[in-house]
Amino acid sequence: MSWNLHITQFKNYLKLERALATNSIDAYTRDVTKLMEFLDMSKKIHDPLQVKPIDLLDFIKFIHELGLSPYSQARIVSGIKGFYKYLSYENFISTDPSELLELPRLGRKLPDTLSIHEIDQLFEAIDMSKASGPRDRAMAETLYSAGLRVSELVNLKISNIYDDVGFLRILGKGNKERLTPIGKSALKFIKSYQYEVRNHMQIKPGHEDYLFLNKWGSRISRVSIFTLIKNLALRAGIRKNISPHTFRHSFATHLIEGGADLRAVQEMLGHESITTTEIYTHLDRDYLKQMIKEFHPRS
Repeated sequence: MSWNLHITQFKNYLKLERALATNSIDAYTRDVTKLMEFLDMSKKIHDPLQVKPIDLLDFIKFIHELGLSPYSQARIVSGIKGFYKYLSYENFISTDPSELLELPRLGRKLPDTLSIHEIDQLFEAIDMSKASGPRDRAMAETLYSAGLRVSELVNLKISNIYDDVGFLRILGKGNKERLTPIGKSALKFIKSYQYEVRNHMQIKPGHEDYLFLNKWGSRISRVSIFTLIKNLALRAGIRKNISPHTFRHSFATHLIEGGADLRAVQEMLGHESITTTEIYTHLDRDYLKQMIKEFHPRS
């Protein structure tokens, strides 16, 4: 029996026998669907009854390395455990592979992932009347819209922005290049910064192609971006311990929780394969753009 049929029956079980709310049912089935996608593309496991504990551990490692918060990871693990508890209850399996699966330790610290509302609060905390306001808004929007590392943001070049098709060419870890989609909102603020601020600056020789510059016309530093994010959090009244990388975590979390394909998010983040089996495959660029359009909160 295929994954899809088991998931459909699981959904009926949650609705008819557990009488769960629609939102809860949707969350459970999304979690199991993510597991299905991962095992289908990484291990070619097309039947949930064939899954072993090691397969589930590899999946948990995968979502951890994507940058999901401990709370999101715990919810996904809970959904998977519920699915296999159902399969055991219906006698589809004799041994539950998720039985010893542990929930991530949440601890007392708040997760370093921002809600959509908190992202909006940070953006609104930027003082657009200051000379640096348009640049800071463009940087924050780009971090969140494209899920960039801070090093990728500071090295982003104007010549690598393809606004006509909505893509950035990014030089990531190990000098590996990738194309990643960027939303219209971020592009709008980039263009505003370029034409209203940057074009009127005296730019230091050798820095003409770097998009984000400091007040002296040089490429902006990593430290400046860390300081900006910390100050924005203070102004917005957000007490979480956040950094530029928090935007990247939030990007992945919001896409995946919204229903985006795991493999698409993996490619947009520029992650290598995280298991011995190669799962880092080329995806059609139109498909990646569709993932952003459908599932990114600020697409």
